[in-house]
Amino acid sequence: MSAPTALPLLASGADGPLTIRTETRGTTAVLVPSGEIVHGCTTVLDPVLGKLPEGTDELVLDMAEVTFMDTAGLQFLERLEDYSGLAGISLRTVDWTGQPRRILEITGLSVPAAAADPAGPASEPPPPDTGQLLASLRSDQGLSAVAAERAEQVERLQEQVQQLQQAIESRPVIDQARGILMAVESCTADQAWDTLRDASQHANTKLRDVAEALVTVSTGGPAPTEPVRTALRDAVERRQRRVP
Repeated sequence: MSAPTALPLLASGADGPLTIRTETRGTTAVLVPSGEIVHGCTTVLDPVLGKLPEGTDELVLDMAEVTFMDTAGLQFLERLEDYSGLAGISLRTVDWTGQPRRILEITGLSVPAAAADPAGPASEPPPPDTGQLLASLRSDQGLSAVAAERAEQVERLQEQVQQLQQAIESRPVIDQARGILMAVESCTADQAWDTLRDASQHANTKLRDVAEALVTVSTGGPAPTEPVRTALRDAVERRQRRVP
């Protein structure tokens, strides 16, 4: 058995770096892409295929380290299928996990989770051949599944950005409220923070809203609502009872 050969490359035009590690096991070449299979990744695949050892009679695509795959996965698989056909070698895929596996499940394909050794006999029934995989991914259902996964990922990122923006915007008013409590109640910054958080929990109101109500009334604005006012008073009293 020859030693594994690693050929790390970066995808030009990809959303994130994709590397493809090549391991040769006898006459079997195992390709292990790591990262996202997105637009531009076939430019990573071609040099790897061009450096496969002579005498290779089987090609295995190990998907275990692929974190995301969009419609570019079609071109990626098509390129592998074209190569195997021209070279006259067999091609199979193993270890579909995570998001790529969910896409295949949505399209109705039952794919084993993993094989103990990509170059050895699989302990489970083999996955569909690449022709069947490509046909399913080309279908309306397959394309819709990929689009839905991408939309879901974008929505999650947008939610994270919105939460971060809210946290950044909330910080000044919360700091102002802490300063007011520190001056009025002669407490530390940590004690003022605990008081605001305690009031927020008991009033079932966002921490930012409690802080904003305290800042508003301290600058001559309207008084907080009764639940917030009561929660602030009770939180201050609880803190005072805890502190000797």
